[in-house]
Amino acid sequence: MPRRSRLLAPVAATVVVIIAALMIAANFWTDYKWFDSVGYTSVFLTELWTRVLLFAVAGLVMAVIVGASIFFAYRARPGVRPMSLEQQGLDRYRQSIDPHRKLFFWIAVGALALLAGAAASGDWRSYLQFMNGVDFGVNDPEFGMDISFFAFTYPFIRVLLGYLYAAVILAFIAAVVVHYLYGGVRLQNDSGQRATPAARVHLSVLLGLFVLLRAGSYWLDRYGLVFSDRGYTFGASYTDVNAVKTALTILTVISVICAVLFFANIVFKNTLIPVASLGLLVLSGVVVGVAYPEIVQRFQVSPNEQRLESPYIERNIESTREAYGIADAEVETYDATTELTPQELAAEADTIPSVRLADPAVVSQTFQQMQQVRGFYQFPDVLEVDRYPDSEGNLIDTIVAVRELDGPPADQDNWLNRHLIYTHGFGMVAAAGNLIDDEGRPVFTEYNIPPRGELSEVTGEYEPRIYYGREGADYVIVQAEQEYDYPLDSQESEGDVPTLEDAAEPSAGPEADEARAPADSAEEDAAADEDAATEEDPATEEGADEEGAGGEGSQQYNRYEGDGGVELNNFFDRILYAIKYQETSILLNSAITSESRIIYERDPLDRVEKVAPFLTVDSRPYPAVVEGRIVWIVDGYTTSDGYPYANRIDFTQAVTDTFTDGSAQQVGALPGNEVNYIRNSVKATVDAYDGNVTLYGWDEEDPVLQTWKGAFPGAVVSRDDMSEELVQHLRYPDDLFKVQREIMREYHVTDAASYYGGQDFWSVPNDPTTEGDLPEPPYRQTINYPGTEGASFSLTSTFVPRGRENLAAFMAVDSDPQSEDYGQLKLLQLPRSTVIFGPGQVQNAFDADAAVREVLLPLEQSNAEVTRGNLLTLPFAGGLLYVEPLYVQAGGGGAASFPLLQQVMVGFGEEVAIGGNLQEALNNLFEGGEGPLPEEGTDTEEGTEDEESSEAGSGDEGADTDLTEALNEAVEAWEEAQESSEEADERLREALEALEEAAED
Repeated sequence: MPRRSRLLAPVAATVVVIIAALMIAANFWTDYKWFDSVGYTSVFLTELWTRVLLFAVAGLVMAVIVGASIFFAYRARPGVRPMSLEQQGLDRYRQSIDPHRKLFFWIAVGALALLAGAAASGDWRSYLQFMNGVDFGVNDPEFGMDISFFAFTYPFIRVLLGYLYAAVILAFIAAVVVHYLYGGVRLQNDSGQRATPAARVHLSVLLGLFVLLRAGSYWLDRYGLVFSDRGYTFGASYTDVNAVKTALTILTVISVICAVLFFANIVFKNTLIPVASLGLLVLSGVVVGVAYPEIVQRFQVSPNEQRLESPYIERNIESTREAYGIADAEVETYDATTELTPQELAAEADTIPSVRLADPAVVSQTFQQMQQVRGFYQFPDVLEVDRYPDSEGNLIDTIVAVRELDGPPADQDNWLNRHLIYTHGFGMVAAAGNLIDDEGRPVFTEYNIPPRGELSEVTGEYEPRIYYGREGADYVIVQAEQEYDYPLDSQESEGDVPTLEDAAEPSAGPEADEARAPADSAEEDAAADEDAATEEDPATEEGADEEGAGGEGSQQYNRYEGDGGVELNNFFDRILYAIKYQETSILLNSAITSESRIIYERDPLDRVEKVAPFLTVDSRPYPAVVEGRIVWIVDGYTTSDGYPYANRIDFTQAVTDTFTDGSAQQVGALPGNEVNYIRNSVKATVDAYDGNVTLYGWDEEDPVLQTWKGAFPGAVVSRDDMSEELVQHLRYPDDLFKVQREIMREYHVTDAASYYGGQDFWSVPNDPTTEGDLPEPPYRQTINYPGTEGASFSLTSTFVPRGRENLAAFMAVDSDPQSEDYGQLKLLQLPRSTVIFGPGQVQNAFDADAAVREVLLPLEQSNAEVTRGNLLTLPFAGGLLYVEPLYVQAGGGGAASFPLLQQVMVGFGEEVAIGGNLQEALNNLFEGGEGPLPEEGTDTEEGTEDEESSEAGSGDEGADTDLTEALNEAVEAWEEAQESSEEADERLREALEALEEAAED
């Protein structure tokens, strides 16, 4: 072979190793730099050293056990090998191996050690929980041991046994191979001795160790019965407790005896002893471990299952309700009325304005069209619901989103623009959830660029730039090129924006059409926005000076001044990041200097998961303005699959509905996402400007959180460190509520006999407003829950009986963190004797009702696109009210069209109706349009005036009108007079004279 060809393979291998080493080094160092930039190096180092420790210990144990076995097998080889065809055939292999025996030995042992160490390093979570486990203070019902043993200790011992099993089995296989190669074990032998005495001793010891480990496994399996799925419910069943548990104890004793016999063969050196031991072990495993429990299950339990399993079903119910936090749920029988008089409706009028008509999944398109500003900005498909105070300080449901940057324009999408120029989004956008203008658009409380609106007035000036969000490039480099900030002409393009000032009354209120009005004029809004850009945003004036901003098509530039990201302060770091992202431009771009910073891991979920690898994060992070900054609020869960008797569910499947298809990130501590214990123990925030991550302990009594705090000291701070402003924006998390809703389907039943029958099990109804079989999502809305004073911000859902469509229950949880009832699950259980339409039946009633069809048919037959909004269910006047907004979008309008709320459908009992707004729809429902709800300006309190007062008021209607007109004229004249105008003074005198005459009449 030519010398060049002989060198090619080693050179290629060396190059591959160098490249792999550089990639590993780049990822390792950039990870460390990232953790250092967010202040969580302790998390990085704790995980790293734990992995290293487990890698070293597992690798060493594997190497010692397997290496010692190979070494002993070689040393025990027979000095003289018998002459046989078999041995003559093996001579060729021995002659090939012997010169390189040590090399083969170290390669084999090293490879097994590396594999074992790599596998063991992945179990670092189990090790840390084992080392830092905190008691739950609750004992399991079967063994009387604290839950912490099953959650923290049992999993790690199981892992430890698994590695020892693997090491002993591999040692046995290696011993057989070496003994066979060197004649210690023979397949053919005329004398009948197929193994030398030394080989028999060696293999007997290894088999004895294996059987001894099996004895330990049998004993540990006794505790694992609390996770059995043999019985009617999850957890140890009658057969497990009365047959399997006994069988495992017997098998443990038999395994110990067999292990002793194997070790005794060191002295006896008899083949019959290990063979007999193996036979006893297999026979006992079949008879005692399999046949006996099966006989008990089939002939004793199955014919009497309900009676025998009842105690264990009760254990399952109690443990499951406790593990998922539903044990304290308040259940109330709700004898919902299906009929309502006009007087009762009028008495409920004060609750109507709080109904949220804006659907977060539908108005996203409206946000996109009215507040996108430029095509490269993006809003999520489903917006979030938060609460902000209005101008009077009253908290209202608010639809919120941030204007994120999706990337540069398509025709300018290159590396420089994507990673250095178009670096951030801009501004919060918010709309009142219960207000709609006269065109059917949401009423914005925060809008435009730079941001303006009532939200800014309440929260004060805040940093609007979004460097950390859910959209955009995987990394950006700041303090390099001039960054695109926002278009200076955006105010003109967003002039006609419906605002809270223009909507005096909610859409559900009296004469809503008169109260809903768009902005006075585009010119006025544009001028106001221009003033705001000049006065409120200091970057505007600075940018105009530096870049000559202004004029048509001009744009504002920005230079990042935050501390987010990692400094590229040396060429070595730039090399590593160029390797990490496989991008040479990071090295070649001359604008990148030692002051530049690279911002990556920008998604708030990714950041929280990375600094808290022990958490499972909620799939719905949401933005809020807190102390002058936009922050992402992320709910974090501590989970476990080790709670005895508690039913396990698939987390991802449980949280899937029409708002999330299950593809959202659900990375947690559990492979496969199976959980049977969950707590919302952490509230995390991610600053949208500098990326700071803060983990606040929310459920600080949670033993799983306490365990992780012991493993990662300082990573989670106290909930007392939360500012009051941040607490105002916390809410009950979506995914936790969905998991509890999934469990509540069956575990609202607390009686074992009823649970066994299953007649009272529920289902979560499918979303009737969409196609497909996905469950209806829970909805955030402010409701008046029966028996409570005042309205509460809640997360709500409904249940239907399994196999039927009528309503079975209404579930809500108080989502206001400042309320004493925060997190309190409440359940209105409807009596089975009363038939209340479920969501699907109400939707069918809408489609079948003649009056509704009369309104919908022209829309559906036209070119317009009709979209059904969220079907809200809320307690109302002793019954349950369904409210569904109806959106209409111009057909053929292309990208410029967006849905407008045009009608509202309502249902109560078995009756449905439709109207131009909620008030009109309710009037049509209860009075055929006569109007039991009070008109604008009338008294909304309960009760009515007596007939005499009413008649007197009717007789003076003309005079009241004149007086009102005169008052209005006087007020307008007074306002003009404040400008010291002679014409205004004259008009004021005339108005006062008219007012005096009207009063005398």
